[in-house]
Amino acid sequence: MKPTNIVVAIDGTSASGKSTNARMVAQALGFIYVDTGAMYRALAWHCLQKKINIHDPKAVASMCRRWKTTLDCVDQKVRLLVDGYYPEKEIRTVAVTEATSLVAAIPQVRKWMKEKQRECLRFGNLVMEGRDIGTNVFPETNHKFYLDATLHERSQRRAAEGVLENLAARDQRDSQRADAPLMIALGAVVINNSGLTPEQTSGMILEKLKGRMGNGSTS
Repeated sequence: MKPTNIVVAIDGTSASGKSTNARMVAQALGFIYVDTGAMYRALAWHCLQKKINIHDPKAVASMCRRWKTTLDCVDQKVRLLVDGYYPEKEIRTVAVTEATSLVAAIPQVRKWMKEKQRECLRFGNLVMEGRDIGTNVFPETNHKFYLDATLHERSQRRAAEGVLENLAARDQRDSQRADAPLMIALGAVVINNSGLTPEQTSGMILEKLKGRMGNGSTS
């Protein structure tokens, strides 16, 4: 079944500019912005808070089934609240970053997240960014993009943010996980934005969308 509202799916590797460009595209179109990575981070943070062993898939899956969450939309951005609270700053710590890729590889977690992410349609037209939006969450959308850049440039971007992360290892975990691995979705527009500014990258995405939506391809 095709979604009633428009979904723009922006997938890609770590530090490829997904978040920055998704926000810019959403603002330009007047769409709702959804950061799916923040949802996985919220679960990782919650597990750490509750002393759940993040190396135990069954324990994490059990917590994912039991935690109390709600979706809300503030300033055109969807947020996943945990017990009514949005841990905006807490989910950006190094510890949470390291834990996120572990919890995100658990099939039961990805199934739960997919259902929750598809619920976001109730807020309106979406620009949703992540690693499996075009392949798993909204494979039916006609508006799929995949962002990438060289490992060197992505590492520099992370360093500029004050974050030390082994991106090569992260890429390997994301692409080799058994459930919904990172891959280029069928029909996705691939953009290597090495050396490009966010304005240039988002401009390319918007130009493609303008052509497609202008032809009535809005599903």
